[in-house]
Amino acid sequence: MAQKGQSAAQSGGPHFSGKVLEGKAVPAHSFSAIAAAIGRSVPPSDRPIVCVQGLGFVGAAMALAVADARDPRTGQPRFDVIGVELPTPDGRAKVDAVNVGDLPVRSADPKMSDAMSRARRTGNLIAVTNDEVYGLASVAVVDVHLDLLLDDGRPTVRYDGLITAVRMVSQRLPVGGLIIVETTVPPGTCDRVLGPEIDREAARRGLKCDELLLAHSYERVMPGSDYFDSIVNFWRVFSGRSQEAADACERFLSQVVNTEKYPLTRLPSTTASEMAKVLENSYRAATIAFMEEWGRFAEEINVDLMEVVNAIRKRPTHSNIRQPGFGVGGYCLTKDPLFADVAARDLFGLPPTVDFPFCHRAVATNRAMPIRCLDRLDRLLGGLRGKRLLLLGVSYRQDVADTRFSPSEDFLREAEARGASVQCHDPLVVHWPEVNRQLATALPHPHGADAVVFAVQHREYQEMDVLAWLGAHRPLVFDGNGVLTRTQRSFLHTAGIRVFSIGRGEEAPL
Repeated sequence: MAQKGQSAAQSGGPHFSGKVLEGKAVPAHSFSAIAAAIGRSVPPSDRPIVCVQGLGFVGAAMALAVADARDPRTGQPRFDVIGVELPTPDGRAKVDAVNVGDLPVRSADPKMSDAMSRARRTGNLIAVTNDEVYGLASVAVVDVHLDLLLDDGRPTVRYDGLITAVRMVSQRLPVGGLIIVETTVPPGTCDRVLGPEIDREAARRGLKCDELLLAHSYERVMPGSDYFDSIVNFWRVFSGRSQEAADACERFLSQVVNTEKYPLTRLPSTTASEMAKVLENSYRAATIAFMEEWGRFAEEINVDLMEVVNAIRKRPTHSNIRQPGFGVGGYCLTKDPLFADVAARDLFGLPPTVDFPFCHRAVATNRAMPIRCLDRLDRLLGGLRGKRLLLLGVSYRQDVADTRFSPSEDFLREAEARGASVQCHDPLVVHWPEVNRQLATALPHPHGADAVVFAVQHREYQEMDVLAWLGAHRPLVFDGNGVLTRTQRSFLHTAGIRVFSIGRGEEAPL
């Protein structure tokens, strides 16, 4: 990835062809000049430039991880990093946050804040809304959304946004530059959709199709306490559209990921890499859905399924068995299992006999989980009309602020449709954009609540003194997601408070 005038050894990066764009416009500014334009004083450097396209939950962590990568001999950063966002209000807000040294997404992981502080001191991470900066990049990492739509129940995707994003990069990336797609996509997308688009842009520039390199390496980002480590201290799968692209991707990732402990896995094609991500998430979604029926069974016969699951997990081959819960949310498990169906029909034209009933059933089962929780609460309260509910947790998983496709949204909308009033709280969410609701930062008072619903395993809820918070109030307590500890539940039982949980029958004092 050496820039002009550098050897691969000097840059510490993968070796590219070193060709220049003859007769083509290349941005005359440098990383330090761009930094100066936004009010940052950064000394000139000869470090390769990496652009990260999209500063959401994946892109933000990736940008920080790349900026934090250090040469073990000198301790100096390996790369200068430019985060690129769209010139929308949300995009500008993320850019502004990065440029003043703040995280563009909220995080409970101190390693994210520490990495941002180091990048701020070093000055090797900035953000812009100008796509001309791709002309300076050795590597462009694509972290933009690919949404799945249901058209009359049929899953489909709109590639327009992703194609536009890749086109922006292809129009400016120097010869020999590497495009790494981290976005989760239907298998075959790089080969049949994005690759041809890159070839068209290369041809418009008078380049050969192999002069811009394309690789796929899916992210395994886990927002929460392991947010930063899920980039740098976790296994990676990758592949390239060509041998050269795969080699370049491997050399780049090896400088960001702790490959000594977490070796990279190369697959023979981008389609195989894309399939690995979709299958991985489909497996997880299916195993979660599988536990829902066991949860209902356990509730009916008064067995504590959580204890059963913990007993099974002691067996190493079954340590990852899931548990029933409040539902599946977030941007991955709610849609990724359906990408296989999209690929089979829309990209490969396979007959209907190649179908994915388990994937469809898993997605449908998981989507129904929050409503099943509400149905049980409805029965326990003798109806919801006129009842006041206190919903604790609105993000899609513990210790993250991401509310996309949160099961709490379905629970809230259906509860209010049935006549209940719902007050919400989440220790990490101030504004819930999907329902356009402001949330109080302080834990609401339980006065007047008919039921308190614990929906998310936030650390704050698991460590709180629930009994002291309730005081003299005695609402029904409903644990929808294994949030409360055994000790918390014991104290509530002793105080005569009715406690019900998903996966457990009506509980006797512990």
